[in-house]
Amino acid sequence: MPGGRLTQQERRQIALGLADSLPYAEIARRLDRPTSTVTREVMRNGGPTAYRADLAHRATERRAHRRRQVAPRGPEALPQAHGRDAEAVREYEEVFTTVLMASGMPTMTARVMACLTITDAGSLTASELVQRLQVSPASVSKAIASLDSQGMVRRERDERRRERYIVDDDVYYQPMMASARSTAQLVGVAQQGVGVLGCGTPAGTRLENIARFLDFVSESIARAAEQAREILHTKPGTVPDGAARPDPGHGRTADSPTHNGT
Repeated sequence: MPGGRLTQQERRQIALGLADSLPYAEIARRLDRPTSTVTREVMRNGGPTAYRADLAHRATERRAHRRRQVAPRGPEALPQAHGRDAEAVREYEEVFTTVLMASGMPTMTARVMACLTITDAGSLTASELVQRLQVSPASVSKAIASLDSQGMVRRERDERRRERYIVDDDVYYQPMMASARSTAQLVGVAQQGVGVLGCGTPAGTRLENIARFLDFVSESIARAAEQAREILHTKPGTVPDGAARPDPGHGRTADSPTHNGT
């Protein structure tokens, strides 16, 4: 099995495989590489829909050049707990950041969010974030303000009166509930439009259908988030009472009805 960094030709093969909708495992098999290598390569370079071989190769060269120029940063510069591999942690942080960016999060906000999430304590000060990410305090402050406004981090003072930024276990619960509330507001606006444009008119009918659709989505998001919240405080390997158990074989939950109603 070849080792070392991916070559430009291998990256082109990855791009061709993605264009043919091949799974990562199949692309990796054709390259005689671990599946994890292909997965990291794609996710740190735009994801499966935006991956470009030449751009990925140049980006990798730039990252390697920066590492030769500057002192190790982030996980590379810090001792790793629990016997973790520093390079694997650094690569995972890059993948996590890329996925957050693909979801629409700005680059610096994604970097801060990933950095906070992978710490065991789930909290860092501004100076610790600056040191780990090698960015300016202003960049960290702007990213934290964005995450704070979305309810994804909270602030508190430690014993030294320093402000700490904390990611709780239910970090995604609050944004989901906020999304449900925002969607519910759209429902009201759409319903208002029905009254203005006329029930039964083409525009009014369109808005009425939009309102019914969004109302269903809003209620479903809120209900699912409330039901699943207990999972966030449950040890891995156990399922809280009343929670649906996933059925990996069929993409359904074990509590879901079958097609014949049983």
